[in-house]
Amino acid sequence: MRAAVPRILLALDRRERIVLFGDYDVDGVTSLALLAETLRAYGAAPELFLPLRMEEGYGLSRESLARCLEQHRPQLLVALDCGTASIVEIANLKRDGVDVIVLDHHQPSQSHGVASEPKSQLPDCVAMVNPKADSASSFHYLCSVGIVFKLCHALLKTRPLPGFDLKSKLDLVALGTVADIVPLVEENRLLVQRGAIEIGRTSRIGLKKLLQVAGVRPPISPHDIGYRLGPRLNAAGRLSTAEKSLRLLLTNDEEEATALAIELDQQNRARQEVEKQILAAAVETIDKRFDPARDAGIVAGARGWHPGVLGIVASRIARKYHRPAILIGFDENGVGKGSGRSIEGLNLVDALTRCVSRDCAIEKFGGHEMAAGLAMREENFEQFAEVFGRIARESLSEEALQGRLCLDHELPFRDIDFEFLRCHELLQPFGNANPQPLFFAHAVEPVGPPRVSNQKHLVFRLRQGNQHRRAVYFDGAANQLPPLPWDVAFRISVDEYNGEALVGMRIEAVRAAEPVLNAGVRIA
Repeated sequence: MRAAVPRILLALDRRERIVLFGDYDVDGVTSLALLAETLRAYGAAPELFLPLRMEEGYGLSRESLARCLEQHRPQLLVALDCGTASIVEIANLKRDGVDVIVLDHHQPSQSHGVASEPKSQLPDCVAMVNPKADSASSFHYLCSVGIVFKLCHALLKTRPLPGFDLKSKLDLVALGTVADIVPLVEENRLLVQRGAIEIGRTSRIGLKKLLQVAGVRPPISPHDIGYRLGPRLNAAGRLSTAEKSLRLLLTNDEEEATALAIELDQQNRARQEVEKQILAAAVETIDKRFDPARDAGIVAGARGWHPGVLGIVASRIARKYHRPAILIGFDENGVGKGSGRSIEGLNLVDALTRCVSRDCAIEKFGGHEMAAGLAMREENFEQFAEVFGRIARESLSEEALQGRLCLDHELPFRDIDFEFLRCHELLQPFGNANPQPLFFAHAVEPVGPPRVSNQKHLVFRLRQGNQHRRAVYFDGAANQLPPLPWDVAFRISVDEYNGEALVGMRIEAVRAAEPVLNAGVRIA
């Protein structure tokens, strides 16, 4: 940070050509918008650049940099949510006289020395502002927009801007932080908590329109951001270019904002359909070969799978089979782009590094402990699948491969009331590393058959003793219900039903009620 701030201020004073080079997901787009608005407040006019996902790939690729240099001829390039692994590309930029600052949270590349001890490799740039580049840093939980917020704060502390309210920009920070599924711990909790309030009262006309099309009203929760706002902002970058999402966040034109919000909503629906088709094809492929007693990891691939949605599908596959999963889509030339999602116990970036050390021909990869991307050729697919499977087996214990729900507490129906919900809400914001409490109730029965909603959800009236509760089992219609009575795992929230505010129950899982031993101990 001490190197980044003076170099940016020098660029402002010299009126240098500054290019902000971002990633096409929500974290990257919000990072671009936040730094652009801050630099514009200083009187600069930075150029904003987003790579084309399908044609140029992720980050500082050779193709995207060639287009960026031709269009903008930067003197200072600030890489946002990318660049940590771009050692060769940044060396080439430096050779061409371009200074580079990297603001990123991705894990550095690892190299293995003589003793096979992994060492981080970092690019030679003006400043690398990445907490993960320093194992002693206490800020590993920040995503890129959180790091950009810190940079903007440092700029303002060094050269104040009277009248510029950085706190009002926390709407962008909350969007990127929740959408990137980083841990909601330490300062991230404060950033999201305050940022959610800023979203609810935002002056951004584009964000207001997005809230409308998504059907989201204040108070804004992390669930609203993660499942309703984030997917719509991500949809453009997944299927084409993220430029529309960036324009939506920055526009002051109401007509443009309305059109962009509607278009992003439509693209999100198209994304859902593509995702549904690939998920069905992937499950069909996996089920032909998957052996839960043998396979500790899943790798699946096919021609024509759209790389923009493979991360979402890999996440669903990982949850369904409780295995780390990597999905790869190949084009007609056999060039493959893939995404992976992991489970507790396997660091994906470390696993991919070990794959490379075992002569797997992965062309490039990067990401986080639980999510990563990679590129490879189709002819190397089978070898990679075999090696990754072996590494997963070496890394994961049998216990880690058993899917289970971690229940926080038994909560009888008689104890569920608004006072309990008020205390529950003090634990917000919920998310990664601060999950919403998961309760269970013993010996529950439905009062009559459930009502089916949207052909996939089940709405129950449940009874425990003389206490009744309304509960929704999302996607429950696809599941076989066990014999009565049930043990029910559930979460609670405010539920508006027929104009009345209730304590709602969202069912996560149902099983046949287990017998109770003395002292209330249940058989596992």
